[in-house]
Amino acid sequence: MTLLPILAVLFLPGAWGQGDRLGVVVEAKNITLPAGSQAILPCHSPRMVWTRDRLKDRQRVVHWDLVRSSPEYSVERVLDMSPGARQRVYNGFNKGRISVPESAFNDGNFSLVINNVVTTDKGVYTCNLHHHYCQIRQSIQIQLNVTKSVRKEKRYWDGEKTVFVVLLGSSVVLPCVNRRPLWREGLQEDQQQVAHWDFQPPGVRPDRADRLVDLYASGERRDYGPLFGQNKMNVAEDAFTLGDFSLSISDLKPFDKGLYSCHLHHHYCGLHERRIFRLTVGPPLPPTATTAPRIFQNDEPEPRTEEVESPRVVNVILPEHRGYFVQHLGYFLATFLLLALIVVAVIVLTRRRKKRGLDYDVHRYDRRNVISEGEISLDCTELKTCNQDPLNSDYKNNLLKERDMTKDCNMEFDGKLWK
Repeated sequence: MTLLPILAVLFLPGAWGQGDRLGVVVEAKNITLPAGSQAILPCHSPRMVWTRDRLKDRQRVVHWDLVRSSPEYSVERVLDMSPGARQRVYNGFNKGRISVPESAFNDGNFSLVINNVVTTDKGVYTCNLHHHYCQIRQSIQIQLNVTKSVRKEKRYWDGEKTVFVVLLGSSVVLPCVNRRPLWREGLQEDQQQVAHWDFQPPGVRPDRADRLVDLYASGERRDYGPLFGQNKMNVAEDAFTLGDFSLSISDLKPFDKGLYSCHLHHHYCGLHERRIFRLTVGPPLPPTATTAPRIFQNDEPEPRTEEVESPRVVNVILPEHRGYFVQHLGYFLATFLLLALIVVAVIVLTRRRKKRGLDYDVHRYDRRNVISEGEISLDCTELKTCNQDPLNSDYKNNLLKERDMTKDCNMEFDGKLWK
């Protein structure tokens, strides 16, 4: 139930816009029913129940209370009064000395008059107004102090209540005035209670809603349009007796959808409430198949055999939300982009590797040519060097000399090759 005002703000923004002028929205509902069915829009309020008070309005009461803090704390009822009875003073000492004007419930003046003030009158007085029918309570506090000096008489505000400092033996009037029509007589209560239903079709502004019916506690009723005359719409005749102002709509049609509002006004009690219903008419229910009973010649009924139906599985495919589709599309695009980046990276790395391999082969080929040319020139040089050695040597035979010459040539060739 606490979620109903939150749902009304989301789904019924136009209706809430006029809450201050038309009354407080206390209920809001969304109702969906199939075409051809009957709709009952509930609207109940026990505060709208009207009953004539045969005891001359004993439900309105005013009473004065006194709270003393010294010599010890005590609470005392001074007097009370209602329109159907005379005022009642609870302490015999105060009879004829303390009173409230007899015209209090006519002019709204409930002030307390105290004659011949005594020291025991000191304390905090409270004026209480109770309206049991309207469930309203109002009160006001006044502090009374007693002094023996004329110069000390005064009236002031202490921040919470009014303080009267009066002279001993004098008279004082403690004010309590409420001139609201609620507390005065001469009002026609049955003319102050009104209930009415409005209908707002789709696309129509709230201030241009159609009035369906007006109900008054006096019994007067005003129907607008042919819907009530055709018994398509109806509100109970004893609505104010039971406090039930529900609207019933029979044989729903697609054009019956819209915004229905129940307005309850109790001008006497200051009650202004609204209940809003958004009615949606769906497709009609499928007709139920009926089989005719089989009749046998011998008038004997066929024995019934109970067949156990196997459970049926119905697959319901719900449409996906728009945000759900966009989310999965984002996942697909992100995956596709990641794969594309990986493919591009592989292609770039492959091309770079091939290029490096080609450069390496070219340099290697050039280096081989240079080495080959060096070997050829080196061979020629070495041959010349080896051939230019003196023929005279100290070797004993030609074989040892030839071996040494070959060793020297190989050593010098290796050195030049590494250079």
